Amino acid sequence: MIGKPFRPPSFVRPTSSSGEPPAKKRRISSDVPPSRPTPGERKPLIAVENPAPPPSPSPDPNEQYYTVLWRKYTTKKNKTWDGDGVLAIIGAFATLTDSDTGKELGRGACNRPLLPGSALSLGGKELEIDSVIRKEEYLSGRIFLGGTAAPPAEPKRAKPGYKPLAAGKGKARQTSESLLGRKTKGKDGGEVDKNDEYSDLAAEFKPASSGKHFKTPLLSTTVVPRTNSSAPQPRHDPNQANALVMRRPASCPKGKQIVDVVVDPVLGKFLRDHQREGVQFLYECVMGMRCEGEGAIMADEMGLGKTLQTITLLWTLMKQNPIYESTPVVTKALIVCPAGLVDNWRREFRKWLGNERIGVFVADGKNRRISNFTMGKSYNIMIVGYEMLRVVQEELKKGKIDIVVADEGHRLKTANNKAMQAIQSLNTERRIILSGTPLQNDLGEFFTAIDFVNPGLLGQRSAFKRTFEGPIVRSRQPDASEPELEKGEARWKELVSLTSQFMIRRTAEVLSKYLPPKTEHIVFCKPTPAQAAAYRSILGSPVFTVALGNTDMALQLINVLKKVCNSPALLKSKKDADDTPSEMLQSLLPLIPPNVLNSNSSSAKLRVLDSLIHRIYTTTEEKIVIVSNYTMTLDMIERLLVSLSYSYLRLDGSTPAKNRQALVEKFNKTPKKTSFAFLLSAKAGGVGLNLIGASRIVLFDIDWNPATDLQAMARIHRDGQKLPCKVYRFLVQGGLDEKIYQRQVMKMGLANAVVDNKASASSFSREELKDLFRLDERETCQTHDLLGCTCDCKGSPEVKLEPLEVVEDEEDEDDVPLLRKASQVDMDEQEARIKARRAAKQPKLTMLFDYRHIDTKHLRDMEGAPETIDLVDGGSPKMDVDEMALAMDDDVFLEVLKEPFCKVGFVFTKSSS
Repeated sequence: MIGKPFRPPSFVRPTSSSGEPPAKKRRISSDVPPSRPTPGERKPLIAVENPAPPPSPSPDPNEQYYTVLWRKYTTKKNKTWDGDGVLAIIGAFATLTDSDTGKELGRGACNRPLLPGSALSLGGKELEIDSVIRKEEYLSGRIFLGGTAAPPAEPKRAKPGYKPLAAGKGKARQTSESLLGRKTKGKDGGEVDKNDEYSDLAAEFKPASSGKHFKTPLLSTTVVPRTNSSAPQPRHDPNQANALVMRRPASCPKGKQIVDVVVDPVLGKFLRDHQREGVQFLYECVMGMRCEGEGAIMADEMGLGKTLQTITLLWTLMKQNPIYESTPVVTKALIVCPAGLVDNWRREFRKWLGNERIGVFVADGKNRRISNFTMGKSYNIMIVGYEMLRVVQEELKKGKIDIVVADEGHRLKTANNKAMQAIQSLNTERRIILSGTPLQNDLGEFFTAIDFVNPGLLGQRSAFKRTFEGPIVRSRQPDASEPELEKGEARWKELVSLTSQFMIRRTAEVLSKYLPPKTEHIVFCKPTPAQAAAYRSILGSPVFTVALGNTDMALQLINVLKKVCNSPALLKSKKDADDTPSEMLQSLLPLIPPNVLNSNSSSAKLRVLDSLIHRIYTTTEEKIVIVSNYTMTLDMIERLLVSLSYSYLRLDGSTPAKNRQALVEKFNKTPKKTSFAFLLSAKAGGVGLNLIGASRIVLFDIDWNPATDLQAMARIHRDGQKLPCKVYRFLVQGGLDEKIYQRQVMKMGLANAVVDNKASASSFSREELKDLFRLDERETCQTHDLLGCTCDCKGSPEVKLEPLEVVEDEEDEDDVPLLRKASQVDMDEQEARIKARRAAKQPKLTMLFDYRHIDTKHLRDMEGAPETIDLVDGGSPKMDVDEMALAMDDDVFLEVLKEPFCKVGFVFTKSSS
């Protein structure tokens, strides 16, 4: 190296011998190419007119909408923009809104035309117009969601460096490939067909003490035998009759091939049509084929088989991959559910897949060694309760979870929920929520669920509240203005469009051909005189006045009144939820007579229940489930059953988890003499239980959350039910129960609008619900009056009013309508028309109009009268007893209503038959 001469780098330009750079060559006119004109021959530029774009595509010139750049006023030399915004100019009045948060930044007058590039000041902000947007785009709120708003036209494509999740290494990968059923050479040189899931493990775990071959478990195999063909071969035959084939991805990694993913016929043959559709939907969501995220919400109503659909999806992902010769999509799956459903999930896996095909690890008080699941290969599924998840979350982080399924996911109500934070700490992109009621109280909880499965899809929480929640809720109020209605309708449609990409919702109507009919009765029980007196005494006490101005005392008063609605004697019960009576309760007890506190005979609900179960027990072979939110109420009903010598079983919070399923199976399999009634706590066993041994269910009290009652009602109307189902919901007419039911209708109306994509509106204004504590002792039903319904309260549908007739003067050329004389006006008819028009202002209010409305006094008035009644009121026939019985569709309950001292004042009934 030392003796070699220096060589200049190759990028150094060689110099001349004199050491000076060569002179530049001067260009002359002769060197100009012929195609290029000389400067003297160059023609002048042609002037092209560039017309300005129209100011707004909106048909209304008084409404203009723009996207803008904005910044706070500053004197800096180098100015930068602070953010993007939306400028709405309506009638020369401008409003600036931030695009990211939906927050209003300023208002002011603006009466000059604006074009892209125009600058103006508004609310202390400097603006520059970026572009013009359409009114429809502004009203839908899509502009406030940024890039996540527009649904992808094409499925998400795999990147060039795509690697499937859960890619194993070494021996684990060989085992997964061997499970596909390849043929290999045996010891004798012949081919051994390894088409069973555990055939490869036979040689590896051959007993050393025995020379015999391992005996393959007697499992029905559905795996297609391998061939020598180079074409991609699916695990199961896609050409088989009734085969369920998943959608293929739109792209494939370089050097790979796409193969069909076919659901295992072991499960596919049991799937109904709606379940096949649900499995396909979930598969497309978690594979990123429907939206930018990889999450999904299955919002099917109770009884539609969400568990089976989930098991089918997990089994498919654990055995197959659309990319040929790649490891399965999912290796480890986590199922989080309420503690009472852990055993139910384990039984479902065993029912559909057996113990041999898949390993299921249940994390409970005994099995807390999570490393057996995260690090071992024996378990692919882990089932854990929400409470236990917080205990084992640190251990779970040490492993890799490919997918998380949150059963009863409506429990993840807030972003601060500890269970939600535990799931998010696992950093798993594929998340599924199973919930029959994803929207329970408000759109805020719905946003939390959406942001959990697909983070960031709807932007920030504050922006969602301003953009969607506020306008939708305001438009559902009865006194909403026309602009609020238009804006709320557009935002609702946009929200439904966005959520439909990853949320599937089917109602119980799809089961109509599989399940027997169901009849639901809303039973309004008139309070007994002693019960009404106790209610009035509490409302007339000084405590009531103080409670109206104190939130904590108001909540205590609500609990007191709910007990009075069930039975005033519950106030004196020693088995209180707080163990010691509160100061409020101690001050109220002296106001109620001792004989009322010492006996449950003053409970109107208990009297109706007594008559009902007596009729059921003596006239039918059916069994009944009685549900309550309070153990004290269950104690009261239990004493009633003991006094009548009726057999019963009971499940509440004190029942050990290991004994609960045994109670359910005993009730479903034993006759009426062994277990006639099943007492159920809605808090402890209101979800997941299958009580098809009964065909009638009574909801003795009502919950603020409609989902709690809907879950409890679905305990009997499920797969396997053979008898027509009857559901009774007990309310105290005019009391707090009825007010809570009205609130439920409001919440369910909002849920139907967003989740079920049904148009509905809030039934009652805020002013009408301020009388929450008032006892309405009128003969009529307050809920029916608030509807403005014009039916005859005898079970017939609502009266449809004909349009008003206009009396015109034929001789008058201008056809001016004439006024009627006051003596010719039927005031009753006119009042009915006014009520009907008030209801017509809310055409979306349809939920309670689906029920038949029956005033029970008509039943008792008709009892003993001739079945066919003469025409009255100018030829309008009355409804006879047989027709009212047809509307009721429940002979047993009809006989209860006919009793002379029956405490039922009003009934809303709806039948699926």
